[in-house]
Amino acid sequence: MDRHAHTLVLDIGKSNAKLVLFSAEGDVLARRVHANAPVETDGYTALGTDALQAWLLDAMPTLPERRQIGRIGITTHGAAFCALGDEGLALPPMDYEWDGYGPWRERYVALLDGFEVTGSPLLPLGLNAGLQLYWLQQNRPEAWARVRHWLPYPQYWAWWLTGVAANEATSLGCHTHLWQPARNAFAPWAVRQGLTDRFAPLRLAHEVLGPLRPELAATLGLAPDCRVHVGLHDSNACLARHLHALPGASVVSTGTWTVVMAPGVPTDALTLDPLRDQLFNQSVEGQPVPTARFMGGREFAHLCHGADPSLATLRALRDVIEAGWMVLPEDSAQPGAAHGRVAELRQCERRIGNRPGEVPLHLRPALGAWYCALMTAQTLRELLPQGLAAEAAHTVVLEGPMTDNPAFVAALAALLAPMRLLRSVDEVEGTARGAWLSTRWDEPAGEGARYAEVALPEAVDVQRLQTARGAWEAVVEGVAV
Repeated sequence: MDRHAHTLVLDIGKSNAKLVLFSAEGDVLARRVHANAPVETDGYTALGTDALQAWLLDAMPTLPERRQIGRIGITTHGAAFCALGDEGLALPPMDYEWDGYGPWRERYVALLDGFEVTGSPLLPLGLNAGLQLYWLQQNRPEAWARVRHWLPYPQYWAWWLTGVAANEATSLGCHTHLWQPARNAFAPWAVRQGLTDRFAPLRLAHEVLGPLRPELAATLGLAPDCRVHVGLHDSNACLARHLHALPGASVVSTGTWTVVMAPGVPTDALTLDPLRDQLFNQSVEGQPVPTARFMGGREFAHLCHGADPSLATLRALRDVIEAGWMVLPEDSAQPGAAHGRVAELRQCERRIGNRPGEVPLHLRPALGAWYCALMTAQTLRELLPQGLAAEAAHTVVLEGPMTDNPAFVAALAALLAPMRLLRSVDEVEGTARGAWLSTRWDEPAGEGARYAEVALPEAVDVQRLQTARGAWEAVVEGVAV
């Protein structure tokens, strides 16, 4: 066996951080999990980097066969940047859920380039990371003067492991306002404001950043020549494995958010609507990726209203359609509206408001699945050129928790036809698998990608679902007028 056969992935989400140890074949050998918690510091809420570092120092030496780890890949949530000084962090990294910007938000908005430049809508809290940096520049000038490098969160942990500072485009292009995805360059406003003066050199996510710091390798019990890769943003890690195996396929990633990504779609003639949560991300290959999203997982849970999600069967879906149940979204063209949020339930002509408890318990999960399928299909078709959306050759990949929802999968297959729908059947979460893949980007395509083709429901069901979709669209358009 190759003494450097294993790969360790550090996967840092907002709620939990994970260490996942992979074999050379991509099988999981070990896993460690740590609950993240924010901390209060110097007038704002920060990410708990000290606690996370302490956990890594404790957990990594407990991994089996750790001397065989030859590569380390890193992925983290977005909207997080770290200010590096001469002796570590010059400022605690801001938590994007903090919202104490006050009048500085309005001043920030006045400085920005337009959506056509940054490809990023205005988002709440600190989800536009440019706002975090601007606030710190204006409100913490002494600390700002000590900053030597600004690093996105994945590259901060890569620096902690190697001592090498780098930047990377998937995090810079993650609705930050700091980046121009179409040009793969910093946004002009951020340059004028002096926010980018101390950004570390740009590297590709799959590049080797360097070996472990010798003293850290000895502390952790890892091989001193273990290579650390640059790292990437988590949504782009999910996309990366499909980019590798199925170039040009669209991806629907389900979870709390349903995120729809259409890599390979020409962007020069594409018009995105920021009010519909449409934006550009940046792929691991440096290309702009048309992206749209809505809070599908949260709305599904809301519509279940305590019912067991396993009740979302095809039979129940037929009953929902036959009984005339319909869910309407909020009009996202109104300022402040959240795209995809449930506004009203109806049964035929009867209006029920937003009270899912009035839907028969055994139909609630299927109704929620039907609504999410309608929103997903609409969201994807709005990103695709009309001709591409009608091509049987175009492939759509579905991943995440909703791949196990029979009503959702059947409805989505019917609504996307004639496009081809594949389910990801990888047991490993997309973020960790994508980070694993990023450490072997030049190896044969298809490595680690596992799919199952979704068969269309019976013709009568396809017709019933497509007819119901037409009725739903007519009502939604009528409400929006």
